[in-house]
Amino acid sequence: MKDFPDKMSPEQAKTFCNDVLNIVSQIPRGQVMTYGDIAALAGWPSHSQMVGRTLRYSPDALQLPCHRVVNKAGRTAPGWSRQRPLLEEEGVIFKANGHVDMKRCLWTPITDLL
Repeated sequence: MKDFPDKMSPEQAKTFCNDVLNIVSQIPRGQVMTYGDIAALAGWPSHSQMVGRTLRYSPDALQLPCHRVVNKAGRTAPGWSRQRPLLEEEGVIFKANGHVDMKRCLWTPITDLL
């Protein structure tokens, strides 16, 4: 694993996890966010992979719209075959290459509402 110069303390990791879950809970139907954008909003822009781990391993994430999180190119999570159908049911538009149309579906929240 990459050694980040800005490693988190256990308290910071817990806050990060809570922030990630809070941000994901607010993504509207029919829109997506990227792992990197969520990490940046949570105050740790170099920790996009940790966003994915948080969503995968946190029991609290089961109640959230985690399917609305994609990578920066609009690709869905590898190995999660239900993600695309869930997004399509909400009206998320996919391009011919199978990626989410980020120009049309990327959600950029107003940060003072988070």
